[in-house]
Amino acid sequence: VQLQASGGGLVQAGGSLRLSCTTSGVNFRIAAMAWYRQAPGTQRDLVASVTSAGVTRSVDSVKGRFTISRDYAKNTVYLQMNNLRPEDTAVYYCNTFWGGRQHWGQGTQVTVSS
Repeated sequence: VQLQASGGGLVQAGGSLRLSCTTSGVNFRIAAMAWYRQAPGTQRDLVASVTSAGVTRSVDSVKGRFTISRDYAKNTVYLQMNNLRPEDTAVYYCNTFWGGRQHWGQGTQVTVSS
């Protein structure tokens, strides 16, 4: 299983970024996917998730600003992040649970300047 994340970068507060995570080694049509983030000195926390049927959930701190989506043809999950805030600064990881264990992408850095 491989999860390849991309799309991070440096952006000013109020800006937007779109993260992508391309998967291989999983049956993407039946795999639930998620995005997590980890700021320095903190634990890795769930940001948003999407089921195999496309049902999405997100944490309160990003509701109305972040949108998770998936493209079954491209085996890719996205995280559209709008109205970014300095507190969104973190390394973002895509995630899936497959074959009895968690799998993580390599992480992509998002830095939001004030």
